Amino acid sequence: MALPRHCTRSGAALTAQSARKVSAPTVSAISRRYINQDVRITRTGKPILTVAGGRSSLGGYTATVFGATGFLGRYIVNKLARSGCTVIVPYREEMAKRHLKVTGDLGRVVFLEMDLRNTPSIEESVRHSDIVYNLIGRDYPTKNFELEDVHVEGTERIVEAVAKYDIDRYVHVSSYNAHPEHPAEFFRTKGQGEQVARSIYPETTIVRPAPMYGREDRLLNSLAAQKSIVTSNWMQEKFRPVHVIDVATGLENMLHDDTTAAQTYELYGPKEYSMEELNTIVSKETYRQIRHINLPEKVAKPLFKYVNKALWWPIKSEPQVEREFYNQVIDPNAKTFKDLEIEPAELMSLTYEYLKSYRSEEYYDLAPMSEKEKREQKKYLHVIDDQ
Repeated sequence: MALPRHCTRSGAALTAQSARKVSAPTVSAISRRYINQDVRITRTGKPILTVAGGRSSLGGYTATVFGATGFLGRYIVNKLARSGCTVIVPYREEMAKRHLKVTGDLGRVVFLEMDLRNTPSIEESVRHSDIVYNLIGRDYPTKNFELEDVHVEGTERIVEAVAKYDIDRYVHVSSYNAHPEHPAEFFRTKGQGEQVARSIYPETTIVRPAPMYGREDRLLNSLAAQKSIVTSNWMQEKFRPVHVIDVATGLENMLHDDTTAAQTYELYGPKEYSMEELNTIVSKETYRQIRHINLPEKVAKPLFKYVNKALWWPIKSEPQVEREFYNQVIDPNAKTFKDLEIEPAELMSLTYEYLKSYRSEEYYDLAPMSEKEKREQKKYLHVIDDQ
């Protein structure tokens, strides 16, 4: 097992202090550069060398992130790359991975073309890695991939490659409510994927995040960008939305903490909301009313099935309609943010930052703020009177 990791950033400060204490002028910059080194031996006997240096740090680890081009992927790639890890990004579409190139120093982010049905391409993506993250997931079926193809069969190929090359760690990102016998297809296939991963690689770390919000999310943005929202459960679905950066921080911590192996984590926010409450929050923040249309499930499921076949862009799908009828259920046996020593952010403290671009033009025609409104604004904007 890998030895406990020392913080490279705090070590960098120690390096500077050590350099100042050296009175002899013969100590060169190159010598000082190697004062702060940390060598660790992984479970498979591989030495890991760490050298502090800010963005150009040497983390020593090689990590493969499947699904890096998605919402959560960009944040975990950025956190790993800027700490000095070499990050391998398997991708399908050339244009979908461009933004990840600048998330790390030169040479830290490596791109490999991969097909989820092509086992050799998967094996090539993982064979040099110390840890593999599987973030691949689908909210809706496409003409090329059903949910089972992605969540079960795709997971099986990835985990078999991890086991074949005896990778030290495998982190499988699933979903809240995942269970192999769940009535909803999305949650059922996610649960089956967990079973497959643990059966092939027992040390799999399973992570079940709640619906995530952030700058590129499909939660707050999907509400704010629409004039009308169509649901089938009168917007009564309840869950605990979690900040995507908190989830990415938790995934990064798992790289350096071997005690997370073979554990299950449920990562969720501190407060529960219904979709109706979120819609109200978004409406107040954007200063415009979002109309709600409710369609019965028997009407919505076939409607979206055929609409998705007629349009080339996703509108909504049958699995998404099914998920609206199930509230988030917390597994009491799963570990949480507390076990990772992370305090999750509250959604209300971040809605202004993520939704201000959607504000209606009516906002700019409002009367000047009262003193009470100014005091309330300072709680969120941290305005300093002296500036």
